[in-house]
Amino acid sequence: MARKLRIGFAGTPQFAAKALAAILDARYDVALVLTRPDRPQGRGLQRTPSPVKVLALDHGLPIVQPSSLSDDAASAPLVSISLDVLVVAAFGLILPRMVLDWPRYGCVNIHASLLPRWRGAAPIQRALLAGDTETGISIMQMDAGLDTGPVIAKRVLSIGSRETAGSLGERLAAEGAKAIIATLCELESQERLPTTPQPLQGASYAAKVRSDETDLDWTESATMIDRKVRAFDPTPGATARLEGEAIKIRAAEPLEGHYGRPGTIARADAAGIVVAAGDGAVVVREIQRAGGKRMSVAAFLAGHPLGADARFDAARA
Repeated sequence: MARKLRIGFAGTPQFAAKALAAILDARYDVALVLTRPDRPQGRGLQRTPSPVKVLALDHGLPIVQPSSLSDDAASAPLVSISLDVLVVAAFGLILPRMVLDWPRYGCVNIHASLLPRWRGAAPIQRALLAGDTETGISIMQMDAGLDTGPVIAKRVLSIGSRETAGSLGERLAAEGAKAIIATLCELESQERLPTTPQPLQGASYAAKVRSDETDLDWTESATMIDRKVRAFDPTPGATARLEGEAIKIRAAEPLEGHYGRPGTIARADAAGIVVAAGDGAVVVREIQRAGGKRMSVAAFLAGHPLGADARFDAARA
């Protein structure tokens, strides 16, 4: 039997698609899906629909792909559609006041951090870069600020010592899907959402990852280099330069000890390439050459043996 709430959904990546799939499985009436315009991807730069759009098309849902909602002319056609609630998950656009006030119960956001820590665009990457040991999902009633609205519910997850943005993102997406269904069930039964204002203390901002941040600096500690490799896996990838060639480091582990000048290759065999860092060293396990697929170091060395003076440099050296 169909549920009684009439829902709109706004989201773009796989993280959001997981939540939309759960909402559809729970048989809620999804009246409209908002997602970002198709973007060029891959070597051929073919325009590719977002994971949310693919799922919405599979279910025959109405789709709108605004490039902006910053003016009333873009928002006005949407708000004429009757909604009880708009669920938002990694949509990628700022919602203006007209949209925030549109649904009967407002807009509810699925955010991948324990607010107020890591408000903003890249909470998963920032948590890994900071060495956080826990994170989670916050279900939040949206307001005009950047992830500043009152919190409806939280779910805590521990961060594994070898967690990547990919593995952590998958776990958070699954938890976010469960959390939004619980929230919608409560809204359906209680016709209200209990909220708690975010505390003033502990707020931090998860800025979008800049392209220069993905360049590895071998003068940094092995711990920091390891965090960057994991935080930028699978996308956009941590980048370095080996014998003049820009490559992506796809998997690595830190080592303690003294291994020489940063960037020096202390050992290179099928078990890994040991690269000296500012403090300790990093064992590179997997790499990816430009235009190629990720591969083990053993496979790389089989076709690309390193000279005695080979070394790693910064990606933009």
